Amino acid sequence: MKKLNKAVALGMAGTMALSLTACGGGSSTSTSASASTGDSTASAAASSDEVVTLKWVAVGSGMPSNYDAWLAQINPYLEEKIGVNIDMEIVSWGDWETRRNVIVNTSGDYDILFTNVNTYNNDVNTGAFLDITDMVKDVAPELYASVPEDYWKACEVGGKIYGVPTYKDSSQSEYVVWDKAKVDATGYDYTKELGITDLSELTDPLKSIKDADGEASFPLPKTGGGYQYYMYDQMGAGLYPMGVRYDDKDAKVVAVVEQDDVKQILKTFHEWYNEGIINSDAATRPEDAKYKACSIAQGWSGAATTTWGPQCGVEAVAQKWGPTIVSNETVRGSLNCISANCAHPDKALEFLQLINTDTYCRDLFFYGVQGDNWDYTDDSKTKVHKNNADWSMAGYTQGSFFTVTPTDDFDFNQYDEVKELNEKAEPSVLLGFSLDTTNIADQLANCIQIAERYKGELMTGTADPEVMVPQMMEELRGAGFDEIVAEAQAQVDAFMAAQ
Repeated sequence: MKKLNKAVALGMAGTMALSLTACGGGSSTSTSASASTGDSTASAAASSDEVVTLKWVAVGSGMPSNYDAWLAQINPYLEEKIGVNIDMEIVSWGDWETRRNVIVNTSGDYDILFTNVNTYNNDVNTGAFLDITDMVKDVAPELYASVPEDYWKACEVGGKIYGVPTYKDSSQSEYVVWDKAKVDATGYDYTKELGITDLSELTDPLKSIKDADGEASFPLPKTGGGYQYYMYDQMGAGLYPMGVRYDDKDAKVVAVVEQDDVKQILKTFHEWYNEGIINSDAATRPEDAKYKACSIAQGWSGAATTTWGPQCGVEAVAQKWGPTIVSNETVRGSLNCISANCAHPDKALEFLQLINTDTYCRDLFFYGVQGDNWDYTDDSKTKVHKNNADWSMAGYTQGSFFTVTPTDDFDFNQYDEVKELNEKAEPSVLLGFSLDTTNIADQLANCIQIAERYKGELMTGTADPEVMVPQMMEELRGAGFDEIVAEAQAQVDAFMAAQ
């Protein structure tokens, strides 16, 4: 991990949109307005009068209500910097999976697409994204240097890079997040230094809160969280019932849902469901609840103060659950990929470099409209004051956390903790390994489809895992699961032997 830690430490130091999109080969000429609100050291405008409009599709809470006002701020700045305009499509969480699939499978109209570990490997293998292995170093050297070398390695598929990782909490730490007033009333001690090792210890306080409120204290949507198996490296296959435990030196590929540690978590969730701790409609509920007395979230402890509490409108506290891990899966938690059909991939990479390395650009994307959603507190621009919480773009999908200006409502920089977690993360035994699915593509596609059918009921605790897991695994094995495991194991063994 020395190489990774060193790279992390180095990485830490350190007009309206036009209607034509680059994907269709379109461009336009435009006279840029002065981006006087930006950094005074802005680089010269693009060498020609051509302004390329790039379409970026990402997930969030839908299109911002003040989107046009935001475009009027961001596009003149982008024009002056790199000769680019941006055209955003922010898809709501509930519609994202369907919309993303349509875009990818129909070679849709986009230049940059947000994606993550669930689909990245498969989409690369279908030819959806551009190989940027060499281009990113030549066209966007500052971007390449800002991301740890091993994180780029984690994005490789077949030895090639197809995505730009969002350099943020790129290791994975899970926290149990409480409404402080509610958990204090139960007498449960959430301050234990070592955190939680067994989720079943939460049953009593959760039941107490549920009984007092008369409603589910741990509400879930149909996605169920996915953290039940987070200690298993999924190898980029997108098949959650299969993986290698992050600390298994033998690197044995297993049926994850048949392992004792995961089975115990699934059993606990089923107990919570039967107790009414988890909502009865969890398996079909499309959106997450706005208020949750308790939840589990990936992040850092400071997020209880800066994010999780404000989102729920309460004072929140967090306690750590399990180890902090860095793997291909965690790095691929947020990626931006350039379409294989993009007419101006160089401009797309220049844009991704800018949003990852330019603080003013990053602030506009992260916080929204300056003067409406936020303002700098003084001319030094070292703090941002948020005027409201109305901005609907999801900051984690966009670019590095470490170029975002901190807000003035807290006396600490929460990203210092993120840095520390990244540096101390335990590497997966398969960090840098990516499964080649060529020989098992059909079996994998069938098994993913089967596993997703069971996921809602299994991961929300709705179904009894003692019944559903054997049922699902029987169906998976009938569709070629064991063949996938055998192929994966052969590749993993070769990878481990080469280390």
